[in-house]
Amino acid sequence: MGKFLGILILALCALICEAAIFRPISDSHRSAALELLIPKDGSFTSLKETYEALRTFKVLGIGHQLDIKAKSCKSVVDTAGSPSSTLKDLFQALEVNGILKCELSKETFAGIASRLKDSVNTASSLLDYYYSIGSLVLIKGQTSEVDVHLGGADSVFRAIKALSQSDGRWRYSSNNPESSTFAAGIALESLAGVISLASSEIDHSLISLVKNDISKLLDGVEKYDDGAYYFDEKLVDAHGHQSPLSASSAVVRGITAFATASDEDLNLPGDKILGLARFFLSVGIPGNAEDLFYQLDALASLENNRVSIPLILSLPTAVLSLTKKDQLKVNVNTVLGSAAPSLSVKLKQIFSSGSKDASIIDQDLKFDPENAVYFLDALPENIDVGSYIFSLEIVLDSPEDKKIYATGGRTKVPIYVTGFIKVDHADVAVLDSDLGNVETQKRFDLAGESTLSLSANHLQKLRLSFQLTSPLGNAFKPHQAFLKLRHESKVEHIFVVENSGKTFEIILDFLGLVEKFFYLSGRYDIQLTVGDAVMENSFFLQLGSIELDLPEPPEKAARPPPQPIDSTSRFGPKAEISHIFRAPEKRPPKELSLIFLALVLLPFIGFLVGLLRLQVNLKNFPKASVPATFAILFHLGIAAVLTLYLLFWLKLNLFTTLKALGFLGIFLMFVGHRTLSYLASSSAKLKSA
Repeated sequence: MGKFLGILILALCALICEAAIFRPISDSHRSAALELLIPKDGSFTSLKETYEALRTFKVLGIGHQLDIKAKSCKSVVDTAGSPSSTLKDLFQALEVNGILKCELSKETFAGIASRLKDSVNTASSLLDYYYSIGSLVLIKGQTSEVDVHLGGADSVFRAIKALSQSDGRWRYSSNNPESSTFAAGIALESLAGVISLASSEIDHSLISLVKNDISKLLDGVEKYDDGAYYFDEKLVDAHGHQSPLSASSAVVRGITAFATASDEDLNLPGDKILGLARFFLSVGIPGNAEDLFYQLDALASLENNRVSIPLILSLPTAVLSLTKKDQLKVNVNTVLGSAAPSLSVKLKQIFSSGSKDASIIDQDLKFDPENAVYFLDALPENIDVGSYIFSLEIVLDSPEDKKIYATGGRTKVPIYVTGFIKVDHADVAVLDSDLGNVETQKRFDLAGESTLSLSANHLQKLRLSFQLTSPLGNAFKPHQAFLKLRHESKVEHIFVVENSGKTFEIILDFLGLVEKFFYLSGRYDIQLTVGDAVMENSFFLQLGSIELDLPEPPEKAARPPPQPIDSTSRFGPKAEISHIFRAPEKRPPKELSLIFLALVLLPFIGFLVGLLRLQVNLKNFPKASVPATFAILFHLGIAAVLTLYLLFWLKLNLFTTLKALGFLGIFLMFVGHRTLSYLASSSAKLKSA
């Protein structure tokens, strides 16, 4: 059974891997571009990044979002006018200028063109040819006042062709024996530039040789199971590692450029052109700006090429509900989401999951011109819930369109058909272990309005059974059917509910499970889980509980494992702390408190009486400004000490009072000493006089 299930799963995976849904460029790419391509202080860090951002926004049709012309054009003008700029710098500056239309003078273009022609004649590597010829092509597209034609175009063509290899790949230089797929892409783009810059027609035999190289290059293309084709780069050298995305993008750009420049019929297989388009679309939304550029640049080349424009068949949704009577809907667009020419879509075959046998349908889908959608009124009558592979075919109406567009034959797409699964004969019973007689039997409902309450001992069994039926009345087997028993101590036991035909049944023999249950008697909650991706009414149901009476555990019996502690429980509410304060002491009578207050005030009153008896006066109060200031501060300090005593009596504690009194004491010593010194000196002067 296990081996059969494994083989079934492998077959299902293999079948689904052969089908995939590829969707054209959408608003999600535009949102990603706005998030990834954000200039800093009105510009990007380099001309390369600037061009990639401008090109990406142009392909997506959101170029107005970038406001970088001022600083970028200044960098372009400085680079174009600098004699120290490298060929790569000039190439990148001209790329940016082709989009921003900066103000470059005729003299600047003429100076660059002269330098580039010299570089073409002295080039020793493929990159030298690529940057020089590519820059001349860019100048040709930006101004007609400068002569950029190559006189010896045939010799330049032969020099670049000499770097090609027998497998269709190219070398970067004659000194480097290693070949590269990425180099093949830029070589083809360079040869396309030579053709467009040639002052006379290129030898046709040379173009035929390159056509043969392109054919060999496509023979070595890699393929995924879903029909996507890509070029892998195995060479890692000083030029850095090129990913399959960048290598495939370079080859696509080179092939389309060569086909446009040579005006030749390359006889490229449409399935491989469509497969390359599927590869770029299968990337989804790249996570960095450079990969997004490679993806969109290649797709734009495929969209606007004269070789073969791929058409993408996509589905708004791959999930169809039998309950809602959903229709199969299909969109057909170009890779950038443009409208397709006049065509029809046929549903040819339907493959069921886990089977290679197909139902022959051969039915045309209807076209809704308002929404530009092809649709099927109703699914075939024999389609039940499950996963399927639909084989669809695009048929172009015009014979001329068949020469322009690539449809790739039949397209397989995964479809998931969902529906409401009927549950019948759901019963729970407690059986006698020896005879199998039903002692207690109860029926449960999926609404969960009633809960079961059962009891059993270790000599009895628990049986649970139910039936699942699909909308067409067929037996349905879900991906998940589990029965869980959860003890009140939170120890859980999970059992798989097996099926035989339409009926799912499980029998738990408690006599054989006492060790697994750790001899834990008590209440067990019963939970049933049935679920599947195509089952619209998957459920997790609390059936009720069963009270188990199990024997006492022997001495060496296994103990229940410790239950994991919920890490979030420490952040929950804590237990309330209750504290009983000591009862207050009994207070003395009110009269005793008043007598004590009078005794405390009595010394103060005696002090005031003493002052009056001594006839205290202010005759000796200093009259000079400085001594008078110290005398006033001395008296204010004494008042502050008395106030501090009052505050101590009312609210302050002993430590705070002593701290404040220490500072006031130092202050009083200082101002009091100055005041008494002045009075002593005044008294001495009076006695001497």
